[in-house]
Amino acid sequence: MSIQTTTLPNGLRVITDTVDTVESVAIGIWCDVGTRHEDMAHNGVAHMVEHMMFNGTPSRTSQQIVQSIEAVGGQMNAYTSRELTAYYVHLLKEDMSLALDVLSDMIQRSSFPDTELEKERGVIIQEIGMANDTPDDLVFDLYQETAYPAQSLGAPILGTANIIEGMSKDTLFDYVHRFYTPKNLVISASGNVTHEETLEKVQQYFTDLPQGHDAPYAKANYKGGDNRQAKELEQTHIVLGFQGIGRADPKYYSSVLLATIMGGGMSSRLFQEVREKRGLVYSVYSSHSAYADDGQFEIYAGTGPDKVAELMPVLCDEVQKLLQNPVNGEELQRAQNQLRSSILMGRESMLSRANRQAKHMINYNEMVDIQKIIHEIQSITVADIQAAAQKIFTTKPTLAALGTIDGLDSYDVFENRLSA
Repeated sequence: MSIQTTTLPNGLRVITDTVDTVESVAIGIWCDVGTRHEDMAHNGVAHMVEHMMFNGTPSRTSQQIVQSIEAVGGQMNAYTSRELTAYYVHLLKEDMSLALDVLSDMIQRSSFPDTELEKERGVIIQEIGMANDTPDDLVFDLYQETAYPAQSLGAPILGTANIIEGMSKDTLFDYVHRFYTPKNLVISASGNVTHEETLEKVQQYFTDLPQGHDAPYAKANYKGGDNRQAKELEQTHIVLGFQGIGRADPKYYSSVLLATIMGGGMSSRLFQEVREKRGLVYSVYSSHSAYADDGQFEIYAGTGPDKVAELMPVLCDEVQKLLQNPVNGEELQRAQNQLRSSILMGRESMLSRANRQAKHMINYNEMVDIQKIIHEIQSITVADIQAAAQKIFTTKPTLAALGTIDGLDSYDVFENRLSA
């Protein structure tokens, strides 16, 4: 078996996915904390920590961290999500030890220099400004805040400018000390590596991790509702959503297939009805986002202000059609094939493989079994899809709209149309 995992005595988990036909290795550190683990008063701290990890240690400046990887032709990056933070490197197989040396230095010994902190504070505020100027991103923040109000799961990943302005170095250090601990970390490598060599290097470099706490978070409390903001834009951006299904729910893959059938490609119902038949939008799609204890089913559409009044009843009608009439076998099979292909083609990327392994280990505390997942997907029936649709589309809707919203019906009209 190409995939192996070891849990070290301190709780640090190490996964290797050996692919000896490639010349490279993707390796990184995934941490089981994100935006939803934050105190609301410190919203944005997870993302700010991610930025600051690249800004110097006692032995490396911020420039040296990146240069050491790029000097051997590698690439490094990171991301923060609502439940995870990740740092990863993709480079040639002979440089795997260098990647672990640099990553371990960042994670264990980042010093957050004052000058770099002030500079990065400004960078993040610029990033927030850029997100606010990107309406098809901003509308999802409005949606998230409305679906999960007054809780960290509904807060923006980037935080707010006011909070970032006041974020102290002590707050950052405290966050790392509490959460960047062995039991919250997974080291995942995919490519031309061996498990034995990876374990040896991990034990060599990761010797100073703090012994902190678990990463608790408040239970998701989906509310739903209406959030519309008038803004002078060429397009009106709309997200219509419902309470979805969490990762541990048996209906999880049914909900993913439902999103694919509804709006997961050019052959989907939404694309064919809303764009191809009626020409109401350029972009329309649906997706399902799953968390540990909850989920969201989202429909996005971007349309001209003069098309809003016509668009919304069509979106509601498509939801009603899925509730009232079972999907057909051809639709289901097409969605199953799309999801299966996405999973298998993703395995052609070493970064994708390392990311999937790490996230699966964090989410389920086990290695990915691709064939088991595919079998589960292929076993889903039309009745399973209908059960997922019934569970999702009968929840209280969430509507977020940004742009010219004069043609948008009131929330009550909209809610009544969905429940008709």
